[in-house]
Amino acid sequence: MKKLLFVIGGAGYIGSHMVKYASKAGYSVVTLDNLSTGHKDAVKYGEFEFCELGDSEKLNTLFKKYSPDAVVHFGAASIVSESVNNPYKYYLNNVVGTLNLLEVMVKNQCKKIIFSSSASVYGNPEYSPIDEIHPKKPINPYGKSKLMVEQILADFDKAYGLKYLVFRYFNAAGHDLDGELTERHEPETHLLPLIINAAQGKKKYVEIFGTNYDTHDGSCVRDFIHVADLCEAHLKGLDLFFKSNEEISSDYFNLGSSNGFSVKEVITSVKKELNIDFKVLSKPRREGDPAVLIASNNKAMKILNFSPKITKIKDIIKTLI
Repeated sequence: MKKLLFVIGGAGYIGSHMVKYASKAGYSVVTLDNLSTGHKDAVKYGEFEFCELGDSEKLNTLFKKYSPDAVVHFGAASIVSESVNNPYKYYLNNVVGTLNLLEVMVKNQCKKIIFSSSASVYGNPEYSPIDEIHPKKPINPYGKSKLMVEQILADFDKAYGLKYLVFRYFNAAGHDLDGELTERHEPETHLLPLIINAAQGKKKYVEIFGTNYDTHDGSCVRDFIHVADLCEAHLKGLDLFFKSNEEISSDYFNLGSSNGFSVKEVITSVKKELNIDFKVLSKPRREGDPAVLIASNNKAMKILNFSPKITKIKDIIKTLI
């Protein structure tokens, strides 16, 4: 019998890709989304239910209706700069909303969840690449909200036996390899789409926030992981839940490519791949931006048997154009 998944935030960028990948892998999928940043037409597989995480009554009704075997939770506000200016929104959406979800899960005996966390829980790295035991010292409300949920999950496991896999994303990038799904943030905040927009004339310029970081060229260095690889990691996580003969332990995994590219390098790569020049403006640093974020993939490779396939920045760029 097919396992049924609730994908929270399945109308968003990563969530909609996961809905497709999970469906193709043989899962029954129901998307729960409030469409605050997602798009209903991006949900091309399974069923869709409009739901706010703050609406415990509606959540409870849906859990009773479908009896999901597991939850994959992407639903969160996720813009670092916005979290600094509007922390209330981030603690309400990301912490309180998830707490409501977990309460309803326990009430309905759904005891498996994959939670989308973030490299932002680490704050400014004390060493690189970052492994899962690196100190957690988030420097913005977004990262703090993710770490709070991680701590709540640990308490729910101890008290109620809820098993979780926490996936700490580095920088998700790229589009569906089939061209069926794309990234459609409004406004767009992700680096690669902003650069592509400038290259295609949809924007007059692209901005570099900070050119005096302690990096080889002064711009921030980031680890980009293709969305297809992210989805593959989630499928590996679901395999742990459903194909293991033993009761699994809750765990934490970094998801990145283990490669670091500076903002300036990414801009240069786009110019080269598209053979187009465009205007680049240097701006002051943004509050809450660490200089370098690069993942160690060792744990995910060992336990999840996960190894990203699209790791060159030029290959990620090619899926965007």
